[in-house]
Amino acid sequence: MKRLKDLREYIAALQEIDEVQLIDKEVDWNLEIGAIIRRSYDLRAPAPLFNRIKDCKPGFRVLGAPAGLSRQTGLSFSRIALALGLDAHTSGQEIIEALVAAHHRQPIPPHEAATGPCKENILIGDDVDLLRLPTPLIHAGDGGRYIDTYGITVVQTPDKRWTNWSITRKMVVDKNRLTGLVVPNQHFGMIDAEWKKLGKPTPFAVAIGVEPFLPFVGGMPLAPNVDESGYVGAYFGEPVDVVRCETVDLLVPATAEIVLEGYISRTETALEGPMGEYTGYIELESRPKPIFHVTAMTYRNDPIMTVVAGGEPVEEDHTAWGLPHAVQILYELRQQGLPITTCWMLMESANHIWVITVPQDWRQRTGFNSTQLIDKIGHLVFEGSKAGFGIPKIWLMEDDVDAANTNEVLWAFASRYHPGIGEILFQKEGYSNLPVFLGSKEKLEYLTTKAIYNCLSHDDWTPETTPQRTSFRARYPREIQERVLQNWQAYGYRA
Repeated sequence: MKRLKDLREYIAALQEIDEVQLIDKEVDWNLEIGAIIRRSYDLRAPAPLFNRIKDCKPGFRVLGAPAGLSRQTGLSFSRIALALGLDAHTSGQEIIEALVAAHHRQPIPPHEAATGPCKENILIGDDVDLLRLPTPLIHAGDGGRYIDTYGITVVQTPDKRWTNWSITRKMVVDKNRLTGLVVPNQHFGMIDAEWKKLGKPTPFAVAIGVEPFLPFVGGMPLAPNVDESGYVGAYFGEPVDVVRCETVDLLVPATAEIVLEGYISRTETALEGPMGEYTGYIELESRPKPIFHVTAMTYRNDPIMTVVAGGEPVEEDHTAWGLPHAVQILYELRQQGLPITTCWMLMESANHIWVITVPQDWRQRTGFNSTQLIDKIGHLVFEGSKAGFGIPKIWLMEDDVDAANTNEVLWAFASRYHPGIGEILFQKEGYSNLPVFLGSKEKLEYLTTKAIYNCLSHDDWTPETTPQRTSFRARYPREIQERVLQNWQAYGYRA
């Protein structure tokens, strides 16, 4: 495992495999940057690194699509894999297992360093000027310029028992104020509520352009009172370096490109949104959200801002949010003794469909029939898991299907799901209010109907009557497969 300890090491690693596109032509922060990032997602093109931005001081840069997918053969998940310290050719299943393994190791708390690269430039009080940063207007119709689309928000309970790192969007209001989401049933909102109960403003910090692993743990729904920084240490077997903020009593990742710090107001609000979101749609209205007063801004020389153009898949909401949710679900189901092969968020579904696979002998292992297995999984995921809050639909199938291969999964769903009897519903389950399929009442209640789609073999099939796949992997002897793969270019194929 090769840990990349800052964004610049990550960019260098991406350049080695042609996954970065340097853009030296001046670009406009007003929609042009967002449009280029969006087009790069559509083509699965290299991540754009913008080196010259209109109205910005030379040296201020933007990296778009930092954890998007690749169109290169065998490198679809290469940005994710490198961010996780793995080989660029690592498969989806191997990525999931690497993250699950860290759950079984002891957390290692962060190491407080005396200083770090994020302290190369320090602006405090009236010197703070958010407008000097290359914050883009990402989508036409956005309510403002979103400075934080892939950063790590740091908050801590008043008694210091719990520090939370998460990803939550924030919009620039003016030179020293932000506004953004503080969702009550998310960990950030829970900690904010503790400060609110005391009648005090919540200290916060936002680290932008962090080492590439951190957004994946920021998007992972760990249990309450569990510090994400400790999971980072468990994953790599060494602590993450943090440094103390200038004006609030918080620790932030030392190698961040940009750090904003301050307090969340108890009384002031500003209209926030609309914004293009993970569902693939833009919200239709703006709403009052708390003001974040920025009391200090620190940054590296020639800082690089990371930007996600949220929207239609596949983008970082689906890679760095959806994938860690799959990891958490897999870990929790296994902890309950279920023989789950893997869990995967179907990235093209924009966080709406999770695929869970079980071994083909799951009946013998569990003693369940399909109805009993589905009922067990549904209650554990939808009602017993924080990660399950954001999951509306599960496709359950056997592991002859590669859950990370979208083509295989769609074929398996289409051929194995039985309309009318294969959909098992779970009523009035907690859910986000962003997906567009929700009715207005569901949005207000944060409740909806969720479903598991039964794509398992039939309970009355026997080994003799179970249909057999006709794929390359399933129907040909191993020696034939290897011969064909070794001679593929000799046959005249280019790739």
